[in-house]
Amino acid sequence: MDTNSERNSDFVTRFANWDNFLAALTIAVIAYALLGVPNFASVFNISQAVAGISERALIVLPMVLLIIAREIDLSVGSILALTSVIFGLLIQQGAPLLLAIPVTLVAGGICGGFNGVLVTKLGLPSLVVTLGTMALFRGVAYILLGSDSINDFPDSFLDFGIDTVGTSPVPQTILPFLLLAPIFAISLQKMPLGRRIYAIGGSPDAARYSGIRLARTVFGLFVTSGVICAAAGMVYAARLANARANNAVGIELDVITIALLGGISVFGGRGRLTGVLWALLLVATIRNVLGLLQIGGDAQGTVIGLLLIVSLLASNAAERVFASVRTRYFKVKAGE
Repeated sequence: MDTNSERNSDFVTRFANWDNFLAALTIAVIAYALLGVPNFASVFNISQAVAGISERALIVLPMVLLIIAREIDLSVGSILALTSVIFGLLIQQGAPLLLAIPVTLVAGGICGGFNGVLVTKLGLPSLVVTLGTMALFRGVAYILLGSDSINDFPDSFLDFGIDTVGTSPVPQTILPFLLLAPIFAISLQKMPLGRRIYAIGGSPDAARYSGIRLARTVFGLFVTSGVICAAAGMVYAARLANARANNAVGIELDVITIALLGGISVFGGRGRLTGVLWALLLVATIRNVLGLLQIGGDAQGTVIGLLLIVSLLASNAAERVFASVRTRYFKVKAGE
């Protein structure tokens, strides 16, 4: 194969995939918003849009690992709400931030561990388990706080929720995601843990026979999900200056949409964080544009729901098309 053919084959291999299609789509939507939506390009709006995606960005990290491992966690929004209430009650009782923060993270880990035990020890489907705990955890939050709201937090905590990084428009609430995303990406793509997760998602039986401790790995993923949800709960409380039992209702729909739209296979064993980051940016842009166009939350939820269905249909169909393009291209080159 000559140099030009090698370059063409590299181009086809690199660009004929869902991640790059999603990147192009996201850039096109942002370009439309910049040119056609009033106030979208303002520094204040961009900062608010980034801040508004902070909790979803955090929660989607462990959700990606769970879905690749053929599991799912529908209770993420309820864990967020419950841990935000626990954090608020601790602050209300006079606990310092240095105590309230780790206790809240532990509470989130316990919630995730409860899900993990039901899935790994009792063999229950994670879809059913987390559907039940979605109601259970939020119910506990209502028992603890009722319909009240806690709004009195330390100034340093509230400053984290509204301040930006230096003079930039980057909100501080996105910093936990920016710190954790590389760790999750490296763990998934470069570490033995990632290979175990892909193996479990590809074939749980084969993974078990190959010596992978499937139950321990899956349990760890649920605990991680709970801890990250607790962190997201505190970010949410800082950003909106309140802790309530009905915080983040429906956030799980956004998180699952972002993961699946990003190319994570609903059947497990496939996907990367690269596409998920583009999907995160796309969903954040769409929600922000809808808000600027005075389209309410219910209608936004409808759009995200449709986007979830489209992502299930389009990503699988697109990957088949891209695979066919690559196969035909290399067959033609092989025949030359």
